[in-house]
Amino acid sequence: MTRTDIIRLFEFDQWATLRTIEAVASLTEEQRQQDLGASFGGIHATLVHILSADRVWLLRWQSSAPVPLKAEDVPGVDGLKKQWDAYFLAIGNFLRSLTDESLAAPFPYTDFHGNAVRLPLEQQMLHKVNHATYHRGQVTSMVRQLGGKPLGTDMLLFFRQKEQRG
Repeated sequence: MTRTDIIRLFEFDQWATLRTIEAVASLTEEQRQQDLGASFGGIHATLVHILSADRVWLLRWQSSAPVPLKAEDVPGVDGLKKQWDAYFLAIGNFLRSLTDESLAAPFPYTDFHGNAVRLPLEQQMLHKVNHATYHRGQVTSMVRQLGGKPLGTDMLLFFRQKEQRG
């Protein structure tokens, strides 16, 4: 995987996240907070989980000690947007610093159980995007359960829209 591939993948990830937030914003705060029995309860907690994981991975890649967020750490959709905006800026800066060689190189980190892990950076980055995609799918199902209208986040839709914009 090349630097260009990773940048494109993270562009997709940002696009899909913003579309998911847009769909969720049409619901009431009560609906977003409702426990629907999903992995993290409801929509808000699931979105905070995605945001927290995004931040944890970036902090690891920056050799900082990550601290996971809790749902109560991020108030409402506006809080999510604000924190994701800061993350998107930071991950963009990080992506620009990468090379094909740094992506292929093993990158060590310590997981939350204290285990030392050493995997190529590109594999960690692929995992991060896949993780977010999985949980955005859960959010899409919850939006539908509540009578909302989710927006498509298929990668091919991203590519088609990107091509139309030129």
